[in-house]
Amino acid sequence: MKVLLLKDPKDKDSGPDPYVKELGSYSLEATLIPVLSFEFTSLESLFEKLSHPECYGGLVFTSPRALEAIKICLKEKSKKEAWSKSLKQMWNIKPTYVVGKATASLVEEIGLVPQGEKAGNAEKLAEYICSREKPNSSALLFPCGALKREVLPTVLREKGIPLESLTVYQTAQHPDLQESLSSYFSQEGIPASVVFFSPSGVKFCLQHIQKLSGDLINQVKFAAIGPSTAEALRGAGTAVSCTAGSPTAQELAAAIHAALQPRSCSGPR
Repeated sequence: MKVLLLKDPKDKDSGPDPYVKELGSYSLEATLIPVLSFEFTSLESLFEKLSHPECYGGLVFTSPRALEAIKICLKEKSKKEAWSKSLKQMWNIKPTYVVGKATASLVEEIGLVPQGEKAGNAEKLAEYICSREKPNSSALLFPCGALKREVLPTVLREKGIPLESLTVYQTAQHPDLQESLSSYFSQEGIPASVVFFSPSGVKFCLQHIQKLSGDLINQVKFAAIGPSTAEALRGAGTAVSCTAGSPTAQELAAAIHAALQPRSCSGPR
């Protein structure tokens, strides 16, 4: 059976994409189609803030893209040296809060130690932060995207924990998206399952997929990487067959495998 993953492939340098690999272990043939393109902004302002760890209580990352913004800054020799010589050590005295394994591994790549990566979404991370931070302490620095959800900032604000958000990337539709989707459906046919990885993905893809699937749309199992994406699908009037228990390849593949089993087999055990 075929599964369509609406996400960017993992960097080629780091081996096969874990989602394709995990789904393959269930004999599911997965194809990746990039949905989003990103434009990085405010990088000078970002590095200026990173240059003053004494002004902050720690860092918060809910997206791999925010780490990519930092990595772009660190390509500049003088900034890389400043980071390696002192800034990295000064930030490591403070907590770096993250959502998910992908973001955690990028935090490690820049030499920081992630906390809270097992929190599978922003809501759970906010609870984790609230359990560790005192009200009215130094602000946490939160590099984020322009389309960030307000869940985490709202929860922290209600608990009196200061958060300083800085928009470091804008999200847009990938220029090749419509062509890639049309090509996939004409060559591979209707997939057994389509997986969405973000609310933006729902916004940019769902209508195209409904149009390309036609009358067979009801045969497709729609899956979500997490609760905010599932919420976006439901908000668009689409039934969600499964949501990953946490945003990992293992959890998602297991959920899709279970959702694709014939119903007659899934009685009480």
